Amino acid sequence: MRKSMEVKAVFFDIDGTLVNDSRTVLKSTEAAIKSLKEQGILVGLATGRGPFFVKPFMEQLDLDFAVTYNGQYIFSKDRVISATPIDKQSLRDLIAYSKKYRKEISFGTAEAMQGSKIMTFGMSSFSQWASQLIPKKMARTVSRGFNSVIGKALPQQEKELLQLIQEPIYQVLILADPAESQKIEADFPHLKFTRSSPYAADIINQDMSKLEGIRRVGKEYGFDINQVMAFGDSDNDLEMLSGVGLSIAMGNGTSSVKKVAKHTTSSNSQDGIHRALEHFGILASEKVFVSSDHHFNKVKTFHGVMDECTQEEPIAWTPEDARHRADFKLEELVEFLRAASRSEAEFDQSISRMHQALDKAATKVRSKREAEVSLVGQVDALIDTLYFTYGSFVLMGVDPERIFDIVHQANMGKIFPDGKAHFDLVTHKILKPDDWEEKYAPEPAIKRELERQIQAYAQRNKNQDK
Repeated sequence: MRKSMEVKAVFFDIDGTLVNDSRTVLKSTEAAIKSLKEQGILVGLATGRGPFFVKPFMEQLDLDFAVTYNGQYIFSKDRVISATPIDKQSLRDLIAYSKKYRKEISFGTAEAMQGSKIMTFGMSSFSQWASQLIPKKMARTVSRGFNSVIGKALPQQEKELLQLIQEPIYQVLILADPAESQKIEADFPHLKFTRSSPYAADIINQDMSKLEGIRRVGKEYGFDINQVMAFGDSDNDLEMLSGVGLSIAMGNGTSSVKKVAKHTTSSNSQDGIHRALEHFGILASEKVFVSSDHHFNKVKTFHGVMDECTQEEPIAWTPEDARHRADFKLEELVEFLRAASRSEAEFDQSISRMHQALDKAATKVRSKREAEVSLVGQVDALIDTLYFTYGSFVLMGVDPERIFDIVHQANMGKIFPDGKAHFDLVTHKILKPDDWEEKYAPEPAIKRELERQIQAYAQRNKNQDK
């Protein structure tokens, strides 16, 4: 597919996006990032995680920059681009609040996330792995029980927290579900609350976000926010996905994310990043797009050999070429009527009815719209004919899967030993090799397949009667 915009930079969220459920980067994602960089497209991260967590990904994937702590701390391979700590008074107020209401709290520095023992454990690789083993229905109960035990055994010390905030703090995490964090937010209107977890809220400066972080990177590297493609899955990605030029929601993302994104791809464990880049024609290695419809791909292979090229950019048929395609389809419809006629007289009657139906259809279509060459109109009509064809098979009780393969093999059998299609010099119709009837004629194979389906139906009925 063609690109609808010039993409100069691509940003990935980490959790639930760049990494799969096993906390690793898929091989397909690594290949996609390599392809992006070979094209000269800048690649970075936009995450609620801190720089200490992000640096291994930067090195592993050779990334250009990272927007961390939801925009509060931004760096490249060799320097800090922007660092925006939270003011000390706000931090002291948050500590006082956490003490008063017994809320676990942690502080993000450039080097670590420190404070709550519960939250430190919760962000560990062991905790992340263990949480996958707990059924979702029990997650909240297990979490509260664990927090209660750890909270009593290792209570937060106000003195230690006040000591921590002597150095720059770029993000605060407070253990609170969405309803609780709304109440806390009301007491701190000058700060911004966002979240990538159902258990904790991220607190940053009011004027910061992943989107603002990306905008700042763009000023440094010479790209506009509309030239950015971004991937995300959580609610702290909403502002980013709403503001960039091309936004992609992961299949495992929240409903809110999918609502604002321009496109939803497959999940973080099902090659979602690679598929989205492929879908928009951004992968340099994908000169020929591949559909998820394997029937389409087989026909495309046939035309690739026949025409010695394939059409990669969506275009409308010209009037002359559209007539040729319609002629092919009309001949097959006449064959369909012939195969549904018990006599020549009945066949003639069917053909007469077809002429009447054609005139009636022309009158109906004329009344709908003015004549014009329209890609949308052509695709709409063709997909309806495809749908009607499947509907006909449904009403016949015939499974077309193997029959399609038989026809595809028959068509590929028209390719001559030199690997090319040969055409009649006068009629321009495709010629068939001398042994085509013997090896590839589809009718005998179709007959055998239909007999198999009829026998399978009889056997199923027989088994049900037992």
